[in-house]
Amino acid sequence: MSSGDDNVADGAQLGYGRQLLNRVLAGTPAADDPLTHVADLPARAAATTQWPTWASREVIEALREAGVSEPWTHQVEAASIAASGRNVVVSTGTASGKSLAYQLPILTTLAQDPLATALYLAPTKALGADQLRAVRELTESTDALFGVRPIAYDGDTPTEVRQWARENARWLFTNPDMLHIGILRAHPRWSFFMRNLRYVVVDECHHYRGVFGSNVALVLRRLRRIAARYGADPVFVLASATTSDPAAAATRLVGAPCVAVTEDGSPHGPRTVALWEPPLLKEVTGENGAPVRRSAAGEASRIMADLLVEGARTLTFVRSRRGAELTALGTQRLLAEIDPDLVSRVAAYRAGYLPEDRRELEAGLADGTLLGAATTNALELGVDIAGLDAIVVAGFPGTVASFWQQAGRSGRRGQGSLVLLVARDDPLDTYLVHHPAALLDKPVEATVTDPTNPYVLGPQLLCAAMELPLTDDEVLALGGWDVLSALAEDGLIRRRAHGWFVAGETNPHAAVSIRGGIGNQVAIVDGESGRMLGTSDAGRAPATLHRGAVYIHQGETFVVDELDLDDGIALVHTEEPEWTTSAREVTDITIDEVLTDEQYGEVRVALVRVEVTNQVVGYMRKLLSGEVLDQIELDMPAHTLHTRAVMYTVTPELLERSGISLDRFPGSLHAAEHAAIGLLPLVATCDRWDIGGVSTALHQDTGLPTVFVYDGHQGGAGFADRGHSEIEVWLTATRDAIASCECGAGCPSCVQSPKCGNGNHPLDKDGAVRLLTAVLGQLST
Repeated sequence: MSSGDDNVADGAQLGYGRQLLNRVLAGTPAADDPLTHVADLPARAAATTQWPTWASREVIEALREAGVSEPWTHQVEAASIAASGRNVVVSTGTASGKSLAYQLPILTTLAQDPLATALYLAPTKALGADQLRAVRELTESTDALFGVRPIAYDGDTPTEVRQWARENARWLFTNPDMLHIGILRAHPRWSFFMRNLRYVVVDECHHYRGVFGSNVALVLRRLRRIAARYGADPVFVLASATTSDPAAAATRLVGAPCVAVTEDGSPHGPRTVALWEPPLLKEVTGENGAPVRRSAAGEASRIMADLLVEGARTLTFVRSRRGAELTALGTQRLLAEIDPDLVSRVAAYRAGYLPEDRRELEAGLADGTLLGAATTNALELGVDIAGLDAIVVAGFPGTVASFWQQAGRSGRRGQGSLVLLVARDDPLDTYLVHHPAALLDKPVEATVTDPTNPYVLGPQLLCAAMELPLTDDEVLALGGWDVLSALAEDGLIRRRAHGWFVAGETNPHAAVSIRGGIGNQVAIVDGESGRMLGTSDAGRAPATLHRGAVYIHQGETFVVDELDLDDGIALVHTEEPEWTTSAREVTDITIDEVLTDEQYGEVRVALVRVEVTNQVVGYMRKLLSGEVLDQIELDMPAHTLHTRAVMYTVTPELLERSGISLDRFPGSLHAAEHAAIGLLPLVATCDRWDIGGVSTALHQDTGLPTVFVYDGHQGGAGFADRGHSEIEVWLTATRDAIASCECGAGCPSCVQSPKCGNGNHPLDKDGAVRLLTAVLGQLST
């Protein structure tokens, strides 16, 4: 359904979401209509069923007292699969009660077996804390469940509580980081817990992707191995947002077969989903004179103000803490001119607030005292806020799964609601607002992990060998024999009569950064307070932590003062500059090994191992409006990356027949490469900053015009592999995104890249469309 056609229709005949949208658009000239698509999604009635006969009566009563009078069908289906001893992933929408799918079998087992234990893993502390609070309320209300003793075990847990947890906890709430370093490494002290481990919950498992997901996949394999050592074989219950092929993704994550439950029995009200593309600014130009769009955050402030004036409870999702604060302030300024009484009913919500402040904001949103909030993804997971009328998403959040997680915050009490996506100046955002099926139909993206990446697997094998000697069969099952041989050659591991043991006094667990990169780590330290903010792998640090770089940590903004790669430290200070920074890099790429190779007429497609030599030569400062402030040169050392890439070559004859003359080859290839990097997240759950690209009119290893897109992590993170397997879908979307952009010669919404080392020159937008059309024509023959 296209936008604009029925904006003047009688509001009484429209759903509530449509009525809100019309009020936001009131007064907008037809020629300036920012909407590209509007869809009305019907309400869905609840599909309930009977409580299963295997479930404990006391647990059922506790859930009823908590407000669950009848379970939804998917809850009972998933719970029953888990109770039967099979691993299960429940992949349904936001607010679909996925928690009950694991609460029911776990609490039943813990009530019936006084020795049984369970483990809960969450990607964030906030989510784990919310789920722990819910389980405590259930167990404290029922005498039969009082002995469950759920408890948190993470980096904030005091020493005396940790000791109590090891000896007494029956349901432990933690995260993969603590499981890796605090439990598996010290498993003899957890022998009672491990011996009786019946269930493991992996919540919001779609967050485990890329290098982080690959590390977590190997941590879970180590957990299963340790549990087996003590005679346990726990059932895994995974909860996921709706993603493509959740069973395969969960199986790859756990390392054991998983059954998927995807039919959602939960109700929701009707929704109007609108896609909004901000107009091009006439008075502002960007790099090389390219047009710039009005910012998504500025549009979101105006939209939220209009919605609040209409009395609609509204949540606006932005991508950073600073963005949340600025959007809330912008909304308040607009409201001060229209209805000053509403100013106090708008706030920002983000990580970093004190727990009591967050709870107050959540309560205000729930009861209507607070009418609107601008938030980071802190409200995407785990916090139950019902009754919202509208959701504004300022910039596509990176994955379709995250978009629906955020959208699902609206209409949760059955009423109609509005969901509005405001596009950023970005190729993926441009594509989605002009190709709504990619967003509104079944997600095409899949969670990508690669536990066989040697740069991830090697350190994890050392951790496993430190915990228990590794057998040859275990190494072969992980596909790690070559990796193990390399470790042995380096003297890090040696074989004895009972298996492979870690050599020397090494501490492999401390050397593994579960969430960070691979290889040597750079510590990011606040030079003013001495607080360590996080780490980055040394290979990515020059592009993200160079002197003058704006660095965002959990939404908080810092500026880098110094980067010392030799000592592995970056010093930063708190600042909120009016600009963003993006590194300028020059890159050379050579092919080490061809893994797969297919010829399609005059186009060759291959998955290859490559050596990428990269050097940061400067950075650009850009105002929040999109206007380029300046470019600053840097002298940084070159860095070599061994990774995987998807590549394609074309013949010069094919390009010329497509209307691309020889002098246009470089610009056409360059523009197509930039856009392809921006669109890869459509088919692989990655960020464009996780990948890189190189294009050349004559590559030394192929002898032909060639485009490479490579993983930005040592060994690869699975993103290039996913692009290779979905190359037609990916390149079709890339071509369509370029073609649908309304700019003349190229802009940040289509072919310009914020990290191009050549200053986005040369770029040939028309040539890129012709090139990709020709390539797709060969692929389809």
